[in-house]
Amino acid sequence: MELLTTLLHKYGLLGLCMMIFLEYACFPISSEIVLPFCGAVAEPMDISFFTLIPASILAGLAGTTLCYFVGRIGGTRVLSFLKTRFPKTRKGIEASEEKLEHYGAFAVCFGRVIPLCRTYIAFIAGSVKQPLAQYMTYSLLGITIWNCVLISLGYLFQSNWNEVQRYYEEYKMLLIFTAATLLLVFWMRKGHLKHTPPKDSHTK
Repeated sequence: MELLTTLLHKYGLLGLCMMIFLEYACFPISSEIVLPFCGAVAEPMDISFFTLIPASILAGLAGTTLCYFVGRIGGTRVLSFLKTRFPKTRKGIEASEEKLEHYGAFAVCFGRVIPLCRTYIAFIAGSVKQPLAQYMTYSLLGITIWNCVLISLGYLFQSNWNEVQRYYEEYKMLLIFTAATLLLVFWMRKGHLKHTPPKDSHTK
C-alpha cells in the first residue's frame, strides 16, 4: 500500500495507470486492492471518475496483452515452465485451461472476475493462438465490467475505505458469482441468438 501511495502522489493519473497495468500484467498486486484504492484517491487528486475509468481500461488491456504475447511467443513451454518452477500455479493454470476449453473465447471475458483464472487466462489464450482481435474484444468486455465495479466502490465509499475493504472481503464470493453469472447469461444468449434460424419471410 505504501508503494501505491508513493506512485499516486508522485505521478498522479499516470501512477494509477502504472499500478493497473502491473496488476493485469500478472505482477503480484491484487486488483481487489488496487482498483478500489484508485477509485478512493481519484477525487482528492482531482482526477475525474470519467477520466479514470477509460484510462484504467486501457492500462488493463495493455497489461493483459503483454501476457497474451508472452503466451503466444512461448507457447506451451511458458505454461510448463510456470507449473514446474512455481508448483502453486498448477491449479490456477489447469482451471483456466479447463474454462477456455469448455467456454471457448468467452472464458477470456468472465475469467476476469474469477480468482486464479484471471491471472493465467491471458497466457493460455496466447499459447493456443486465440486470434488477437477476438482476445482483445472479450478482454475489453471483462475488464470494463470488473474495473467499473471495483473503481466505483472505491470512488463512492472513499471516506469509508476500510469499510469497503471489510465488506468486499465478506461478500467477495457473492460479487464474483454474480458477475460471472451475468457474463455467462450474456454468452448463452449470444450463442442462442447466433444459432436461431431466421424466420421465413415468404408470405402465403
